[in-house]
Amino acid sequence: MAGTDQLSVVFSALADPTRRAILSGLAERDATVTELTEPLPISMPAVSRHLKVLEQAALISRTRSGKWRASHLEAAPLREAADWIERYRQFWDSSLTRLDAHLAAVQAVEHATPAAEPSPRTPIDPATDWEEP
Repeated sequence: MAGTDQLSVVFSALADPTRRAILSGLAERDATVTELTEPLPISMPAVSRHLKVLEQAALISRTRSGKWRASHLEAAPLREAADWIERYRQFWDSSLTRLDAHLAAVQAVEHATPAAEPSPRTPIDPATDWEEP
């Protein structure tokens, strides 16, 4: 994604549930492509393609040890994404606080105003209350 900012690349990579599952697995420990493929219902080449996307987003790094190539979670880009989302969590918290204050004010007005007395109802006699159209 040439010309795209890093945060957009990270969110694009996180948009896929398989990539999020891979990151969850890597949060527990480093893993090879074979180990990452085992719990997923997709092929090893498909997992490799997902790993390339995650590597381009700098969400993982890969190291070679002998013939094994392990993937490692790089959490710093996730922190940047979380910081960006955090601003909007504060927006919603502020909105809910204002809504709570408004509802409390409405309830205070309702409790301060005496309720109107219900009017006594006159029983209806169908024999005498009937009117011809």
